[in-house]
Amino acid sequence: MDGITRDAMSATSMVEEAAAGDAVAFARLVAAYHADMIRVAYVVGGGQQDVADDAVQAAWAVAWRKLGSVRDRSRIKSWLVAVAANEARQLARREHRHAITRIDLDAAAPDIADPTTPDPGTQADVLDLEAALRHLSPDERVLLALRYEAGLDSTEIGRLLGDPAATVRWRLSRLVARLRKELVDA
Repeated sequence: MDGITRDAMSATSMVEEAAAGDAVAFARLVAAYHADMIRVAYVVGGGQQDVADDAVQAAWAVAWRKLGSVRDRSRIKSWLVAVAANEARQLARREHRHAITRIDLDAAAPDIADPTTPDPGTQADVLDLEAALRHLSPDERVLLALRYEAGLDSTEIGRLLGDPAATVRWRLSRLVARLRKELVDA
């Protein structure tokens, strides 16, 4: 039995135990998948940490209630990140949260600038990408987050979203092309 099969069996048994009401098994699921869910929710929520935290908290509540209904328990990661993505999308739509830019006054003052502070010019690419991602809809950010943050392939994403894999690949291709164009134009 190879490592992948053993890991899948371990995840499956953990899900079965948690679905049966074992709180320790559920805590192991949280430990194993919380970081993946946070990363996806962060992207879907438009880069807002509070949205990501709230979404994942709500996702764990949903997971506790609906864990017994998961059909393919070996794909628990896909299911959990999809729940987190849906919660983040709902929060983003409902609350219309926008990023608030804070200015670090100490770093902005040239005469007392800290030499360990990174040069703002080196952060331009990150800022451009964040701005480009904010222009996307929550649904578009879900696709990107599931693919690039959760590492799911187009077949898994299609299964979660109810779309054919080819449609997912086409939508992702168009989104990436649009982001590239926006970043080149920035």
